[in-house]
Amino acid sequence: LERVSLETLVKESDFITLHCPLIPGKTFHLIGEKELSIMKPGAYIVNTSRGPVIDEKALVKALKEKRIAGAALDVFEYEPRLSEGLADLDNVILTPHLASASVRSRTAYATLAVRNLLAGLRGEIPPNLVNT
Repeated sequence: LERVSLETLVKESDFITLHCPLIPGKTFHLIGEKELSIMKPGAYIVNTSRGPVIDEKALVKALKEKRIAGAALDVFEYEPRLSEGLADLDNVILTPHLASASVRSRTAYATLAVRNLLAGLRGEIPPNLVNT
């Protein structure tokens, strides 16, 4: 495993999957026009994190122009609305923010929430704190 820059990652990857929090100034439009323009033509991008992590307008353009092979999105930049033209594309899979809605994942979410709550009540920093 080797740590590389975002530019290297998007240039060399066949599949990019996003699983990061939305942090203003850091991950908002993490994938935009520049990143999409240097991806391989056969590359796919998957977003299950937060919609605004990808600049959807730039993504629609890249998909229409076949600059990347495809995308799968479970989250959208302007939920519940879709960016214009997104649903018309044949190289995109869209799910309504429920791809993780299994019994196993929902149980894990509940357990995580309880652990964070209990840590806060004990005066500790919650183990999964995103904003500090």
